[in-house]
Amino acid sequence: MPVQRADARRNYARILAVAEEEVAAHGADASLEQIARTAGVGSATVRRHFPSRGALLQAVFHERIEHLCARARDLAGAADSRAALLEWLAALTAYAASARGMAAVLTQEPAGDPDEGHVDACAARLAEAVDPLLRRAAQDGAVTPDVTVADLVTLVTGIALATEHHPDPAGEADRLLALTVAGISPQR
Repeated sequence: MPVQRADARRNYARILAVAEEEVAAHGADASLEQIARTAGVGSATVRRHFPSRGALLQAVFHERIEHLCARARDLAGAADSRAALLEWLAALTAYAASARGMAAVLTQEPAGDPDEGHVDACAARLAEAVDPLLRRAAQDGAVTPDVTVADLVTLVTGIALATEHHPDPAGEADRLLALTVAGISPQR
């Protein structure tokens, strides 16, 4: 029995890794059957671990949110608060640009969706992790004091949606982030 549990954990991790790649390549409508084939498992195994497309997308989203939260915590003690915030924003933008179709999924408001609370919880974790970076940058005069975490996430989501079908979404997202940064920086 312990061998099966270890196999199940490996299958879960493999499915999740493949799903992340497939979503990056094909968007939120990535084929669950293709994910199963690439992961080397049956579609029933995918459905056992992720009973719905939404559950799989949320798991992909959750893993990246955890990485972004950890990055925000790592940057919290950086000497240059502006550089730390911009580095984190660049990481968020890179993620949003690489996860084709994810921004659209996250901006939808499904009525009565039981998974909706998970998206809200991830957004709250993200806001909690980056808030110290933003507050410190505002205290240091590197960002106008009225900028909120929600503002930053909304801007990055907009950039991701605007660049999703661009030939070089990551490059265009970086360029638009640079333009955005000029807009959130105080006049000097």
